[in-house]
Amino acid sequence: MEAIVLAGGKAERLGAAAAGRPKALVPVAGRPLAAYQVELLRGAGVVRVIVSCRAGDEDLFVQELGGLGPEIVSVGEPEPLGRGGGLRFALRARREDGDVYALNGDELLDLDLRALLARHRESAAAATIAVTRPASAFGVVELGQDDVVTGFQEAGLLPHWVSCGVYVLGEEALARLPERGDLERSTFPELAAARRLRAYRHDGLWLTVNTPKDLRVAEELVAANPAWLDSRQPLG
Repeated sequence: MEAIVLAGGKAERLGAAAAGRPKALVPVAGRPLAAYQVELLRGAGVVRVIVSCRAGDEDLFVQELGGLGPEIVSVGEPEPLGRGGGLRFALRARREDGDVYALNGDELLDLDLRALLARHRESAAAATIAVTRPASAFGVVELGQDDVVTGFQEAGLLPHWVSCGVYVLGEEALARLPERGDLERSTFPELAAARRLRAYRHDGLWLTVNTPKDLRVAEELVAANPAWLDSRQPLG
């Protein structure tokens, strides 16, 4: 099975911490962020990873991610095409038909990709997206009658589900990808309206690395779980 990793991010919000590198290649505990995704894909049986990146970065991604197991093929976008357009553009490098894993290249997670694929195929959906409930950034104040404060709770999970940026896309979904733009604003709403989109609930780690603070959290997580990649055990 093949996978596409979207890695066109410029890491502008990371500032000096990125040292001019694409966001997906910013080091986390001594390894490029995307290397953790490639290892996760390898553990799920993926043998070929197509990296959608900025034009000019192709050789850098092959150099940094080669040797991890799967074949690394990079496709440079001539201009920013968005997540949907980037996926569609990268499809030209596919060798096989059928289901494809697609991942955002700036996230650290311990998602069970085999279970995601199994859910997708069992439901016969056009596409299946991994969803999670993010943690609230704030504690909760409990109020009673006449606004009497009755207690406090530590920050918990929000009641809403959000996309983890990890998908399994079948041929029907791939055919609906836009030439440019975000698939979560076009392809997925269309599939949802046709009841051809399913979700896979993920209760584990999900961290998008956007800021220096996110990068520090990612470094601490990996440092506290040195055997994570070897054992495929959840981080946390």
